[in-house]
Amino acid sequence: MPSNLIVILGDQLSHSVSSLHSADPSRDHVMMAEVADEAGYVPHHKKKIAFVFSAMRHFAEELKEKGFKVRYSKLDDNNNTGSLTSEVVRAAKDIMPDQILITEPGEWRVAEMLKNWSCQTDTKVTILTDNRFVATSDEFKDWASGRKSLRMEYFYRDMRRKTGLLMTNEQPVGDKWNFDSENRKPARNNLFMPQPAHFTPDGITKEVLALVGHSFSENFGDLEPFWFAVTAKQAEGALDHFIKTALPDFGTYQDAMLEGERFLYHAVIALYLNIGLLEPLAVCEKAEAAYHSGAAPLNSVEGFIRQIIGWREYIRGIYWLKMPEYVEQNFFGSTRPLPAFYWTAETDLACIRDVVTQTKEEAYAHHIQRLMITGNYALLIGADPKAVHEWYLSVYADAFEWVELPNTLGMSQFADGGLLGSKPYVSSGNYISKMSNYCENCHFDVKKKTGEGACPFNSLYWQFLIRNREKLGDNPRLGNVYRTWDRMAQDKQKEYIESAERYLETLD
Repeated sequence: MPSNLIVILGDQLSHSVSSLHSADPSRDHVMMAEVADEAGYVPHHKKKIAFVFSAMRHFAEELKEKGFKVRYSKLDDNNNTGSLTSEVVRAAKDIMPDQILITEPGEWRVAEMLKNWSCQTDTKVTILTDNRFVATSDEFKDWASGRKSLRMEYFYRDMRRKTGLLMTNEQPVGDKWNFDSENRKPARNNLFMPQPAHFTPDGITKEVLALVGHSFSENFGDLEPFWFAVTAKQAEGALDHFIKTALPDFGTYQDAMLEGERFLYHAVIALYLNIGLLEPLAVCEKAEAAYHSGAAPLNSVEGFIRQIIGWREYIRGIYWLKMPEYVEQNFFGSTRPLPAFYWTAETDLACIRDVVTQTKEEAYAHHIQRLMITGNYALLIGADPKAVHEWYLSVYADAFEWVELPNTLGMSQFADGGLLGSKPYVSSGNYISKMSNYCENCHFDVKKKTGEGACPFNSLYWQFLIRNREKLGDNPRLGNVYRTWDRMAQDKQKEYIESAERYLETLD
């Protein structure tokens, strides 16, 4: 019988992945490789590299237990070429398979690599659809075709209909598709704060931690303590822990921020979903079951499910629809380098200091911290959106380009001119003060609008809107904002602009 060389990538760690669906341990070989090119194409957080390598090694062991012949190249193996393509070529030469099987990659640059594998290995290459998503890339393309507006809400409703999640006779449970208006409550300091499930490193993980500590010592971030799940069983435990301890309040407080409280009611499972340790539909079904059993309210469960079968699926569709040009989008023509404190946390801005410190130590920040603190600030100062994208891709354990790039360039930086979002996500210090306690211990005064000691977000907000008025002035969601500016006294307008420009000079 013909034999296959099955290539499993570092974000394909699912036993149900399409490349393993018809695999025969008696004749097929599985190839996995830790390669320097993949670990270093951006300066990834140490924890992220350790997480992926450890999960890969554990998955390889599980495959061996199933009887598979697994060819696994560790990063420091003497014969490791450091390139995914070269490792595939080396494996094909040694094994001489009839064909190479692989599930479609999640990232454009890897998909481009695959185009040459057949010639380079002199072997047929079969690329299979990734069956771990609710919608295929072609389905999204069909959905998007002919639409003037690609708003996530309408795509999400189709995904609800397709999956049947929170549906009764073709109608949404609760007679509403979206309960987002109930999910914007600021957190209080006296709230009970659950913590995500922590896992003690085993021997495999400890070996990986030593490798990463030695080989990536100059990379951003703290390597230890390391507590991530690295197997599907552990990831399931992390999900169950979230549903039991945090899901009931997830919806209500999902936009809240508290200094020193890094997780609040968030699941912290995106990293497990994005490498395959959890599967999205199964995750959503568990959350839905919590609603039906009375363990969690509808606003929390709907908001959680929307992030997975709505936003996550939608973002993937946008990525494959718009790449490779999408990464170069720069609607505002922004060119400012990202400030050094995005790497060091050495800033008097308490909100950014807290989020970057947390990012450095945990390789994690929740979506509002990313959108309305580091993303908001970068947009206001006119940071180069590609540099912002590369920072997010580098520093977060859950960041893979297909999911991170549209979130950053589209939603956070509005660099696509409104393909994803109907308006830029910018705010003054008032929003940060309302949704967090960051302003209580900040060097800057959030109530002071301009001048010495004023919160920079206040003047930067207006300066951003005015310098980009030609591009944003006709945006219907910003009409009231611009009318407020036009009613403002000229001397006050001048104070805002001059205060912002003085602040920007300090960055230069």
